[in-house]
Amino acid sequence: MPTFANGDRLLRQTVLAGGGWTAGLAAVALLGAAAELLLPAALGRAVDAALAGGSGWWAVTAGGLVVVLIGVDTLTDLASGFGAARATAGLRRRLLRHLFAVDVRATRRHPVGDLVGRLAGQAADAGQAGNAVVLAVVAVLPPLGSVVALTLMEPLLGVTLLAGLGLLTVLMRVFVADASAASAGYQRVLGTIAGRLLESLTGARTIAAAGTAHREKERVLAALPELDRHGRRSWDLLARASARTSAVAPLLNLSVIAVGGYAVSAGWLTPGELVAAVRYAAIGAGLGGVLATLNHLVRSRAGAHRLAELLTQPAAPAGDRPLPPGGGTLRLRGVRVYGDDGRPILDGIDLDVPAGATVAVVGASGAGKSTLAAVAGRLYDPDGGEVRLDGVPLRDLDEGALRRAVGYAFDRPVLIGATVHDAIGLALPVDAATPPVDRSPATPAVLRAARMAAVADVIDRLPRGYRTPLVDTPLSGGESQRLGLARAFAAERLLILDDATSSLDTATEHRITEAVLGRAGERTRLVVTHRSAAAAAADLVAWLDGGRLRGLAPHRHLWADPDYRAVFQPPGGGS
Repeated sequence: MPTFANGDRLLRQTVLAGGGWTAGLAAVALLGAAAELLLPAALGRAVDAALAGGSGWWAVTAGGLVVVLIGVDTLTDLASGFGAARATAGLRRRLLRHLFAVDVRATRRHPVGDLVGRLAGQAADAGQAGNAVVLAVVAVLPPLGSVVALTLMEPLLGVTLLAGLGLLTVLMRVFVADASAASAGYQRVLGTIAGRLLESLTGARTIAAAGTAHREKERVLAALPELDRHGRRSWDLLARASARTSAVAPLLNLSVIAVGGYAVSAGWLTPGELVAAVRYAAIGAGLGGVLATLNHLVRSRAGAHRLAELLTQPAAPAGDRPLPPGGGTLRLRGVRVYGDDGRPILDGIDLDVPAGATVAVVGASGAGKSTLAAVAGRLYDPDGGEVRLDGVPLRDLDEGALRRAVGYAFDRPVLIGATVHDAIGLALPVDAATPPVDRSPATPAVLRAARMAAVADVIDRLPRGYRTPLVDTPLSGGESQRLGLARAFAAERLLILDDATSSLDTATEHRITEAVLGRAGERTRLVVTHRSAAAAAADLVAWLDGGRLRGLAPHRHLWADPDYRAVFQPPGGGS
């Protein structure tokens, strides 16, 4: 129930997000509804005037109303297009901001393809809410106005039309209830397929090497029958509703014509009023045409509910404290992190990293190394305990101050930006990251970071150097890691490397290790590694075992423990 309530609340907000365009659409649509209601009366008066040899102004008035209706159609398309575009853009910005503010673990529960589907497809559907609501409401006015007009002309005509409209209303209500479930199911399954497809594309080389393309295709398309079922259900519901309303509409017209004909013969109506009555009956029967608008509203509602599922996930609280002077002292106290299954990944970690020191984090697979690296720089908050940088809890720090102070490099970095220069300068201040307008290849800060990461020679060989578009840059795994390292070197106080040199050759790793260690006391370094050489080069080694800190000491002291030596040996390897 809360999910539906949140989705409907988002739908209402989206209706207002169209701003002036939605208001303009409402005004234009109301003008069109008024013109549509006045036209039959004007035509009826024109017929009576022609039969009586009266003035031709009613015919001119009818022609003017037709021109107004043509203009209304044009303006409706314009206002609905701009309003939907504005609302959709607002939804996408809001969703993106929220996804970046939500705990990383929460977003990982959704496949990337599913998130992209919601951002691209469901946001566009929900963005149509303003148009759908306005047009659905206004579309009801001409039929209701027709009932009033016919009642004023002859009460029996009004009763006849009202009875038919009541039947049409019941049919459309049933359609909306059934179509909502079908549309929501269709969007959910489509997101599942999109997520699996993106997973397969990401691992295309592995799939090709394993010769499992056929099996992977079956996995991606396994939900296709369910998607087909929901899609067919939606179209079947629309077809049935259209058929029923199409059957009622002619009967409604015939009923009004029959009653109107009798009224003319009895002298209750003039010939012109009969013409108007027939036209009003056609307008009233057009209530069945509201089905298309209702179908759009159903899709908008389903899309809003899908977006609300993400937007209702709590965002990490933002702090506002600046960092005091310091060298990057890192302290963890009682840090606990639990997996989705409730199993502890980190269990009561107490760790002190002195300012300027290098601490290597080692342990067997699943020991919690990457999780420790994540909470150390607040990629997400621990479930229990506290992490402090230079005495300030990370959750209290201003986000800008935190990201200037902490830099991350990962084993498989995702490079972001239009060019290689942008990718390296992502974490730099704007003045240090903006490419120069002169002929120099890059800013001094980017050049320095590229040299420290031993990737400057690779960039110099690219067609346009630092200004080469990323999409046109062929990079090996090791070269991508080095660009990720260069990006991380902007950190002012704490540099966190999560297995960030795993794809490098020994000589390159040695050069980068020297750059990472730098001058003593320059900044604090937390290095997740599987290599004994990197552990030996560190000041201290934090040895994790089953989510607990088993040891904190220099590598040479821990090496006497055979369990510690086993961390660096491949499975099945000898002593």
